[in-house]
Amino acid sequence: MKKTLIALSYAAGLFAGASCGKKEDEKAAGPPPATPVTLVEAKATDAVYYDEYPATVVAINNVELRSQVAGFITNIFFKEGDVVQKGKTLYEIDRRKYQASYQQALAGLRSTQATVQNAQVNLNRYERLLEQDAVARQIVDNARTNYATAQAQVGVAQANVAAARTDLDYSLIRAPFSGRIGISQVRLGSQVSPGSTLLNTISAEDPMGVDFVITESDLNRFADLQRQAGGKGDSTFRLVLPDGTRYDQPGKILAIDRGVNQQTGTVQIRVQFANPKRQLKDGMSTVLRVLNRQSGRRVVVPYKAVVEQMGENFIFVAGDSSKAHQRKVQLGPRLRDQIVVMEGIKPGDQVVTEGLQRLRDGGQIQAGAPAGANTQGTGTGTGTPPAGGSAK
Repeated sequence: MKKTLIALSYAAGLFAGASCGKKEDEKAAGPPPATPVTLVEAKATDAVYYDEYPATVVAINNVELRSQVAGFITNIFFKEGDVVQKGKTLYEIDRRKYQASYQQALAGLRSTQATVQNAQVNLNRYERLLEQDAVARQIVDNARTNYATAQAQVGVAQANVAAARTDLDYSLIRAPFSGRIGISQVRLGSQVSPGSTLLNTISAEDPMGVDFVITESDLNRFADLQRQAGGKGDSTFRLVLPDGTRYDQPGKILAIDRGVNQQTGTVQIRVQFANPKRQLKDGMSTVLRVLNRQSGRRVVVPYKAVVEQMGENFIFVAGDSSKAHQRKVQLGPRLRDQIVVMEGIKPGDQVVTEGLQRLRDGGQIQAGAPAGANTQGTGTGTGTPPAGGSAK
């Protein structure tokens, strides 16, 4: 029993000695050292950026040419791919049958007109005899009826002439407007059926439309843009061609679709662009850039200053006491190596760009000179914003 008490006393002494040694070591070590960081001043600059939408070029006037009469193609009067003027004859369908029908209708009209003249002569004769009481009244009434019937037959004959003339005109396919015609779908000798055989397609090329879709939440924004006058120097709409080059003509909203697509929740919009050099082609895939309403004088910082945690964005800002404090920020678009900060910091704030990995909220910092960092803000760029936009 005595040996046990001695052993316990010895263990307690060792534990007390170790605790005192640990406290003395902590006092000797002091607070954790300051984290070396690089600071960059937040700048206010003109940030102009665009929202991007996939778009398709469409011809505002685009017509499929189809025949309204049956027959065989006997002539083609154009060169494929050429620009044709309104009213130019493009195709001829065998006209012999329609010319014969027209002549027959004309003959029928002349015959009916002759019948009317004869009926009128008889009516006038019987009316004079009736005045002399030399003919029965029933004969006069019959003559009047024959004259009225002959007049009605003239109307029928005139309608037949008009129908035959229309068919004869339809045997020549003419350009409904000035535009570029495509590759012919039929050749000489091809048989065409009325309304079903596609002959060709003709499209007007200046101006052209660009179709894209927006979400219904953006509808009011684009309705406001539609009311703007625009002009030669307007930069609200910019078009990027398939090869990545920028189209040099301004655009304006031509139409907003009548309703929202219930399945997708989107609305189709058409923007009109002049096409003097014929660079835009029907069906071309492009990217339409629309000036973002948040463009303007904004705070920008280096993109590498942003720390993402649990889906939220933070920036460390140096305080007066050589401590860095974490601030939650709302980001705008990215502009090259810079990013717009909509909320959370103000111009002049010193933000941490390097040393973020070892830094905690409220931690001590030791600022050093940026190693080759560009501290000047930039207002425009070619980077991509977080949500569907692009810099100028």
